[in-house]
Amino acid sequence: MPSSAYDPACLPDLLPLYYRRLFPFAQYYRWLNYGGVQKNYFQNREFSFTLKDDIYVRYQSFSSQSELEKEMQKMNPYKIDIGAVYSHRPNQHNTVKSGSFQALEKELVFDIDMTDYDDVRSCCSAADICSKCWTLMTIAIRILDRALRRDFGFHHLLWVYSGRRGVHCWVCDEAARKLSAAARSAVAEYLSLIKGGEETVKKVMLTDPIHPFIRESLEVVKHYFPQYALQDQNILGRKESEEKVLALVPEDVKKELQEIFQEERNPERRWRHIEVQAKKKQTAKKRQYFEKEIMLQYCYPRLDVNVSKGVNHLLKSPFSVHPKTGRISVPIDLTDVDKFDPFAVPTISLICEELDRPKADEDEAKSEDTKGKENEQDSTEKRKIRDYKRTSLAKYVKYFDQFLAGMADSWKGKLLKQSDLQKEF
Repeated sequence: MPSSAYDPACLPDLLPLYYRRLFPFAQYYRWLNYGGVQKNYFQNREFSFTLKDDIYVRYQSFSSQSELEKEMQKMNPYKIDIGAVYSHRPNQHNTVKSGSFQALEKELVFDIDMTDYDDVRSCCSAADICSKCWTLMTIAIRILDRALRRDFGFHHLLWVYSGRRGVHCWVCDEAARKLSAAARSAVAEYLSLIKGGEETVKKVMLTDPIHPFIRESLEVVKHYFPQYALQDQNILGRKESEEKVLALVPEDVKKELQEIFQEERNPERRWRHIEVQAKKKQTAKKRQYFEKEIMLQYCYPRLDVNVSKGVNHLLKSPFSVHPKTGRISVPIDLTDVDKFDPFAVPTISLICEELDRPKADEDEAKSEDTKGKENEQDSTEKRKIRDYKRTSLAKYVKYFDQFLAGMADSWKGKLLKQSDLQKEF
């Protein structure tokens, strides 16, 4: 795929083109309006814009798709964040009586950031990522998506690449949007296994019997662990990383393994010795799961629980542009999550360049635009649809469309119920 080198200095020139011709406003509005089932749901939603020179504008709200478009095309935000649905319009929050302006609803959201894994990855650190450590994001999506669907019964999960070093999950079911802060906190805690900060050596402690959710998660981890941990991160192939692993086993086992490791240098065979030692310990009265704890400490999702807890917490919007990388924050195709490549995600410079490439059917398309007497908004919308379809953004908008189609069925059911009730009265 051609990749136009992204220069952050060009962002002010590229954003107006992106918001005018490429941003999928129609789908975006369909998502956040939720079929118009609840009155003023979109109108009472908070948007936050980060403008040039880090100017931060909170409590933006819009009465319609058209108003949202006009304002975004006028302000050309470097970053868009989405907040809660409030009791009143957020742009009028200063006129509302103190205490009555309340965050009522928001999607249940999860934020997984690669920087939280720095103690268990040797290939990169801080904001840097590579194909080796991106496996951690794949594991996180597989574990959390399964749990949110099967353990909690949610259906409408939108997974989005952040544009740089992580992923976000938006749980959009009505039941999820109505959760209280306490309920959100309970869900986040249920999904959290990694406990303790930088000073904590052993971050996973399993008890007997192992919870079914943890057993399911271990099955996912086992699939990726040999390639990710033993080969790509080589956790048993270097002295420093080997000592970090041995610090997670009981002292008597550690001494035995240190002796074995003096002779055995192969990482895969070293890991088998750890598993053998763990099996030996299973015969004792007190069960130990140190090999499972090691796998989970190195691979289990690391959640920013505070993002999930608060109803009024802001989270970066899908289709926002990451100012440092230029990459678009795009939906992830769950049917092919193992093949998702963050480095293949288009930059704003690439898709704007793709717009300039002439298409064979362009003259025909132009003549179609002039046919008939369509109103101005219809023709603008049609041109916009055709514009993003000419770029690398097209397949990601398609994933978003597929997600919206799944949600539309639940909206139709709600609207039918509402109309039936109105007929009764």
